[in-house]
Amino acid sequence: MALRSEPTARQLRLAVELRRLREAAGITGRQAAALLGVTPPVISQIESGIAGLSEERLRRLASHYACADEEFIDALVGMATDRTRGWWEEYRGSLPTSFLDLAELEHNAAYLREVAILHVPGLLQTEEYARALFSSRVPELTTEELELRVRHRMQRQQFSVPYELLIHEAALRIRVGDRAASRVQLVRLLELSEADHITLSVIPFDLDGFTRASSTMTYVGGFLPKLDTVVRDAPHGAVLIDAEAQLNAYRTRFRKVEAVALEPDRSRDFIHMLAQEL
Repeated sequence: MALRSEPTARQLRLAVELRRLREAAGITGRQAAALLGVTPPVISQIESGIAGLSEERLRRLASHYACADEEFIDALVGMATDRTRGWWEEYRGSLPTSFLDLAELEHNAAYLREVAILHVPGLLQTEEYARALFSSRVPELTTEELELRVRHRMQRQQFSVPYELLIHEAALRIRVGDRAASRVQLVRLLELSEADHITLSVIPFDLDGFTRASSTMTYVGGFLPKLDTVVRDAPHGAVLIDAEAQLNAYRTRFRKVEAVALEPDRSRDFIHMLAQEL
């Protein structure tokens, strides 16, 4: 099998989980190579995501690693044998890899949860809002880069998995574009909040002593909890977090923010009021 020059986020996650299984079993890379009848560099390539492996080899490794979680093994097999070419691949080489990784994560998610503080999340942005947001980037994007990013963002919005958004009042009030564009965006949020798969709750300014919503996060639920991922924005691209201890911390954080946010009906009333002010 040819080596990959640029593994996807899904391929890298599979590699991480295989390494974790091996290390938990107390088996070295050299020993794992001997179990498969390959050289140690092959195990290194598999555990770095630049080489794939067959279902038979994956199940053999899992057996040697004494992993008895059949559901987890089946999930890893699905990741290893999936040959689907996602729509986002057309942007490879044209957009930063982090854009493609996020689209791939969303496509394979069982559910999505998000905390938004300063901007309406990409999954719910109007085209005009997205274009205004990308236009403010420094250094400035070329027209071609700008349009590619907007088109990619609009394609990401074709999702149907459960999506729960906790959005701060600041994100609703900040005018990314002009007054008219901001009103259209608020109306769009009201429309989307009626969808069966979308739950939208507002975190109001008028909340005493609350600091848990100080930063944005996207929680991508896997079909098994141990395959969840948190996406955090960073200056040079998204950071993907998958360590169990950190995942637990983000689950707790989301629940605490959710507990104080307005109920969906009150949130719609709140957004409607803001739209009327514009």
